[in-house]
Amino acid sequence: MRRKIFAVLGVALGVLVMAAPASQAAAPKAGQSAQAVDVYKVAIDHGVSLADAAESMRLRANALNLKLVAELPLSKQVEAITGKPQRTVAIYQFCDAVLAKDLIDVNLDFAVYMPCRIALIEDAKGQGWLVMMDVNVDAVAKEKRLPQVLKDRVNAVRKSLIDIMRAGAKGEL
Repeated sequence: MRRKIFAVLGVALGVLVMAAPASQAAAPKAGQSAQAVDVYKVAIDHGVSLADAAESMRLRANALNLKLVAELPLSKQVEAITGKPQRTVAIYQFCDAVLAKDLIDVNLDFAVYMPCRIALIEDAKGQGWLVMMDVNVDAVAKEKRLPQVLKDRVNAVRKSLIDIMRAGAKGEL
C-alpha cells in the first residue's frame, strides 16, 4: 500500500513540475535573504532542438567527468498514462558518485541537497529550458557543518553543471 501511495505521489509531483510555468525564475527580491535552495534556469537557443540540447549536455558531462546516472523521460511517462501528447519534460541526473558518497557520510540530509539534476522542459510556447536546483552552498555548508574541502568539491560540481546547461542551451559539444 505504501509503495502505491508513493508511486501516486511521484506521478503527481511530476505533473506539478510539468504544469509549473517554466518562464518564471525564482530570484530573491531586494531585501530578501538568500535561501538555501533556489532555481537556476537557461533558455535553449532558437535553432537548437531539444534532442540536440540533451545530446550536448551528455557530451559536455562526459568531458567534465560527470556521469549520466539517470534519465527520466517524464513527459513520455505521463503520455503513456494519459494517452495524450505532452510537452517535453525530461530529467537528467549527472553525478560525481564519490562526492555524493562523501557528502552522505557527513550527513544523510545531503541526499536531498545534491544539485545534480537538470530538467529539460518545453514551455507552453514551445521554448526549451534547462532548469536545475541551485543550492546556496555557503548556506547549506554552514548549516550542515560541511568541511571546506567538500564545500570546494560541491562548488566545482555546481560550476560543471552550469557549464553542462550552457553547452546544452547552445547545442555545443
